[in-house]
Amino acid sequence: MPKGFLIDMDGVIYSGNELISGADTFITELKKRGVPFLFLTNNSQRTPRDVVNKLAGLGIEAEEKDVFTSAMATGWFLARMKPHGAAYVLGEGGLLTSLHENGYTLVTQDPDFVVVGEGRNFTLEMVNHAVDMILDGAKLVATNLDPSPKKKGWTNLGIKAVVSMIEEATGIKAFSVGKPSPVMMRVARKKLGLETAETTMIGDTMDTDILGAIQVGYRTVLTLSGVSKKENLKHYAFSPDLVVNTVGDLDLDRWLEG
Repeated sequence: MPKGFLIDMDGVIYSGNELISGADTFITELKKRGVPFLFLTNNSQRTPRDVVNKLAGLGIEAEEKDVFTSAMATGWFLARMKPHGAAYVLGEGGLLTSLHENGYTLVTQDPDFVVVGEGRNFTLEMVNHAVDMILDGAKLVATNLDPSPKKKGWTNLGIKAVVSMIEEATGIKAFSVGKPSPVMMRVARKKLGLETAETTMIGDTMDTDILGAIQVGYRTVLTLSGVSKKENLKHYAFSPDLVVNTVGDLDLDRWLEG
């Protein structure tokens, strides 16, 4: 029987700066029933406090403990691969904060890891510096591999594009920590204290949310309020357990009864 939820944010709770219909009511109902949940986002720029503030602006009350980002998962991962290591970072606030909190030193030479997250402040010089470090033996880690939205006027290349550039220049493939990686999916579940069969992932993206959840055995709910469209589901070899237009359409009583 499902007992708790991992909930993607952009495309499920909000779209840009607009609340998606029914999302606030759904979260309120989870709190009322005492159903455990965690907001799960691949965005590594924001700190948990940033996320909480954004939700508050949309009318949803949350606490920092309700948020788990790919930056937090990356900090957890690096601390277990090499405790108290050093990293050269192409990234911003949320990632930098997480690495510090996990005992990592941020350096500009001789790092154990080169870590790439979202950001708009990269320079070609910084990328070239990262390439040299990797060729000298530093390991390449990405917070996630989300693609560019491929929209005219978009001011961010997208982390996948930046990582691909570094991979091509070094011949080294990055290890990605964020969704759909089992690293992030499993750590998030354990933070809620749930077993695999008790966990449901709600997301709008087949290639990250749903794929990642299926790979680790969670139940899945796909919302059509974001990236994935119903007419495209036939192209995937895997499928969600349930498809809804928005998270507000999920029948909580029926789902929790399993």
